[in-house]
Amino acid sequence: MMKVARIVGALLSLSLVLAACGGADNDGGSGGSGKLATGPGFDGKTITLGILSPLSGPVAVIGEPLTAGNQVFFKALNAKGGIDGKYKVKLDTEDTIYESDTTVQKYNKIKNDVVLFTQMLGTAPTLATLPSLKRDKITAAPASLDAFWVREPNLLPVGGPYQTQAINAIDYYVAEGGGKGKRVCFMGNDDAYGEAGLQGVEFAAKENGFELASTQKLKSGDKDVTGQIQRLARAKCDAVFLTSLPSDTGTILGTAAKLKFAPRWILQSPAWIGPLADSPLKPYLEQTTWVASEGPEWGDRSVPGMKAMLDDIDRIRPEQKPDYYFSFGYVQGQAVESLLKKAVELGDLSREGIQKALREMENVESGGLFGEYDYGPAAERKPPVVTTIFKVNTSKPISLEALKRDHTSDAASKFEFTVRAGT
Repeated sequence: MMKVARIVGALLSLSLVLAACGGADNDGGSGGSGKLATGPGFDGKTITLGILSPLSGPVAVIGEPLTAGNQVFFKALNAKGGIDGKYKVKLDTEDTIYESDTTVQKYNKIKNDVVLFTQMLGTAPTLATLPSLKRDKITAAPASLDAFWVREPNLLPVGGPYQTQAINAIDYYVAEGGGKGKRVCFMGNDDAYGEAGLQGVEFAAKENGFELASTQKLKSGDKDVTGQIQRLARAKCDAVFLTSLPSDTGTILGTAAKLKFAPRWILQSPAWIGPLADSPLKPYLEQTTWVASEGPEWGDRSVPGMKAMLDDIDRIRPEQKPDYYFSFGYVQGQAVESLLKKAVELGDLSREGIQKALREMENVESGGLFGEYDYGPAAERKPPVVTTIFKVNTSKPISLEALKRDHTSDAASKFEFTVRAGT
């Protein structure tokens, strides 16, 4: 619910705008505030949004379906007239190859042609681009769930953060998954993404009164992780929380299976991709693997947001296969639509107008695809604190079956969101 201070501020702002415009008829926005202010990426009729995503290379398995989710959402929206039923949306897409330097280069290439970025994939690429976003007063929706995004005023995050996923998953394992008194370990990327997962696991360990038995790291693209798996085995890990990219997950779990090391693997959401279950690892995955993510099983039309998304897929992209990265891109579209509608309501699609609209946004409801995100000023944002625990079941779409939907924990509610040092 909007706080009283926000209500008063909005009323004062509205009264000042009305006074300045003398009650003139509205040429653009829906709030009766006069002509809609333009800015880079908006020509008075069409709103251009940027996408910075890996569409080639090993991380394209995430970038391609994410971008497809963006595309389907906005094509469906354009069929209804666009933002506020008046302004069509155009997407300007650039391939970043999941490299930070390339992301910054592509950002600079199109930044003057877009209103905002509806997708910027990756924790490290987002960190690399964040200083430019601040300097240029541009807003971006990160396709990354790091907790640091919650308090960043130039970012429009969606979904429960990686740290929350890890905290809730460990809580579920200990409280309901047979993990009480068991030895819990961590393995993850030696980068900002891996740090986010480890931070969540360490917080969960502290709240649950145990110490991690082993922590192992890898560099994305490593083809030999035998040493890390052997050290986890020697530590007698009963469960291992894994923060990796899907391009590395097969190597990690394949090595573990070969070495006959079979703990309870609990995967951070980006570590999973459905085709893993089509490999010879299928029996091992069904025996050992859970995934910490968000929302319902793919195809559950009893969930309003899932039904709406599947209906849009049927109309616009019937060849689309089940893919939860597609869902993420679709939810990003919902959040960006809400932001742009707020900006139109306030009569300003300039960069400053988008930033003002982001501060005044309230909750965005995805119809159950993700948990509800309460926006507003960055210092007051409240991301979802719910996590769905899935198990591998190859008879299901994406090979995932929900073990526990929307699990939350006392520990997750205690985690404090801060701004990353140096950003």
